[in-house]
Amino acid sequence: MTATPEPTAAILPFEGPAIRHDWTVAEIQAIHDLPLLDLVHRASVVHRAHNDPADIQRASLLSIKTGGCPEDCAYCPQSAHHKATGQPRERLMPVDAVLREAAAAKEAGAHRFCMGAAWRQPKDGPEFDAVLSMVRGVRAMGMEACVTLGMLTPSQAQRLAEAGLTSYNHNLDTGPDFYGDIISTRTYADRLDTLENVREAGIGVCCGGIVGMGEGVRDRAAMLQVLANHAPHPESVPINALVAVPGTPLEGRAAVDPLDIVRMCATARIVMPRARVRLSAGRKELSREAQILCFMAGANSIFYGERLLTTANNETDADAELLKDIGITVAAPVLAAAE
Repeated sequence: MTATPEPTAAILPFEGPAIRHDWTVAEIQAIHDLPLLDLVHRASVVHRAHNDPADIQRASLLSIKTGGCPEDCAYCPQSAHHKATGQPRERLMPVDAVLREAAAAKEAGAHRFCMGAAWRQPKDGPEFDAVLSMVRGVRAMGMEACVTLGMLTPSQAQRLAEAGLTSYNHNLDTGPDFYGDIISTRTYADRLDTLENVREAGIGVCCGGIVGMGEGVRDRAAMLQVLANHAPHPESVPINALVAVPGTPLEGRAAVDPLDIVRMCATARIVMPRARVRLSAGRKELSREAQILCFMAGANSIFYGERLLTTANNETDADAELLKDIGITVAAPVLAAAE
C-alpha cells in the first residue's frame, strides 16, 4: 500500500479556524514555509476568527533576582557559567520595592506584571514566601501576575495558584532535537514536567521559545508542535529573537531576519488560535513596519517598558505612539486558555 505523503507548502489545505492538538512537525513546517503573503493572510483570518484584533495586551517585566543562575543556557547573561558577561549576582528584591515597580507599570498602562528570578528552582522558605507576597500584591492592584522562577514542584505550583498567580512562564526555548546544543543542565523533560505541574494547579501557562540560536526551521516547527499538541494550548506564547549578549556562547550569532519573526508569529497563531502570541525579546531591533506585520499575523501582546530581564526593550512612549498610530485600543485582557 502506498503511503500518503505529508502535505507540502504547495498543497497544504487551509485549516481555517479549527483548534487542533494533533499537529505533525511536517504540517507545521509546511505552514511556516508558505509564501509570506499567503501565510500572513491565513494567520490573520484565524486570528480574527478567535480574537479581537484591536486587543494588544501590554505586559511589564521585572527581574526580581538577577544573575548567579546555575543553569548553562547558552543565550543567557545571567548564567553563572558565563562570567565574561560581567552580570553581577544580586539578591531577591524586597517585596515593597517590587510592588512600587508594579504600581508604576500599571500607571504606565501595563495590564500584566511579570517577575523573573534567576533560579534553577526556588527553595521553599523566606524567599519563596516573599514571591507569594509579590504575587498577592500585584493581583490586589488589579493586574495579571506572571512569574518565572525555574522548575517548580507540584506543591509550589499549588501555593502560587492559591496566591492568585495568573500565569507561569517556563519557555521550551527550542525544539527537542536542538535543545541539547543550547542547555546541558536541565532536560527537556524537566521543562515539560514543570509545565504539567503548573497546568495541574490551574495556573495559565506562558511558554514559547527563541529564534536565531542556530536552529533550523524544523527545530522551530518542532517547538511549536510540542506547544500546540498540549491540551489546552498555552495561554500565551512568547516569540523571542535572540539578543546575542557579549560574553555568552552565542555572542557571535547574526541578527535574526525580522521576517523570521513574522513567520513564527503567523505559524504560532494558526496552530494555537486563541493563545496570546507575545512579541518578546529582540523587539527593539524590529522596525515599526515589521512590528505591524507581526500584529497583522496574529501577535497580540508585547512587553511594555524600557527593559526586559537584562536587555533593553522599546521605550514606553514609542510603543504608545505606535499603537495609537495604527488605531489599536488596549482592552483589559481576558485570561482564558485555548481549548
